[in-house]
Amino acid sequence: MATLNITLDGHSADVPVELERHISDTDVRRIAVELVRSGGVPGLHRFELRDEAFQHYVVDRFRGAHGEERIYLRPKVPFGAC
Repeated sequence: MATLNITLDGHSADVPVELERHISDTDVRRIAVELVRSGGVPGLHRFELRDEAFQHYVVDRFRGAHGEERIYLRPKVPFGAC
């Protein structure tokens, strides 16, 4: 079990996802589109979300204090850019 945090339109929400293995960033983005379209992410339902809606988003992966996997899908930010 992992927690996927999706940020969209200035809002952010967590959703648990069952993962049996490591998945690619592309798969994270695809899963996020499906979850948001289906209403599976509290407060982020967008029925007509485009397939490529998260194409340019960053995927960050962390382990929680107890080893749980946390995946963050967020827009790129301009800070720290060279």
